[in-house]
Amino acid sequence: MDIIVIAKQPVPGRVKTRLCPPCSPADAAAVAEAALADTLDAACAAGADRVVLALDGRPGPWCPPGVRVVDQGRGSLADRLAAAWAHAAGPAVQIGMDTPQVGPRDLVGAITVLSTPGVDAVLGPAKDGGWWGLGLRRRHPLAFVGVPTSTPDTGARQAHRLAALGLRTRLLPCRRDVDTWPDALAVAADAPGTSFAATVRRLAVR
Repeated sequence: MDIIVIAKQPVPGRVKTRLCPPCSPADAAAVAEAALADTLDAACAAGADRVVLALDGRPGPWCPPGVRVVDQGRGSLADRLAAAWAHAAGPAVQIGMDTPQVGPRDLVGAITVLSTPGVDAVLGPAKDGGWWGLGLRRRHPLAFVGVPTSTPDTGARQAHRLAALGLRTRLLPCRRDVDTWPDALAVAADAPGTSFAATVRRLAVR
């Protein structure tokens, strides 16, 4: 089974702009880089057959060896997600770079649930109404069509979309996305041993 990570290159002014203020664009990029590094480390430690990084931008030193980097493509988010899933060799779990508290054990749990007989898909809801992770036993080109992003009901509508396609879906534990500075503080407190938490602590005392 593969793990697919969807991410942007952590460039100041292009990532985590909702952290500004209190962060500067450079600070926000540092937070994003730490979150992405933690996410990729967790994916690599989860025992997946492959880790595929669908990236908007270029890889940097935060990308571990062995990760397969592919271009995220262009178009709507649905288009880019479908393009990322085209690289899946079979069953896969997809995550983003906004939940650095999701560790290897969480990803192993998602893989285990997706491997359960009678389960076609898994979906991890986020506290803001979106979703942080999605797994498919078999990729489906229409899985993301018509699902809006960044709305209070994005997660519910994604679940409805999977159901409408006839996919038997199990929910994963709810997690908090890092969108704002209060989110960053809360997630850092929840996962104090991560690089993300260390970066947030460093910025918080300045």
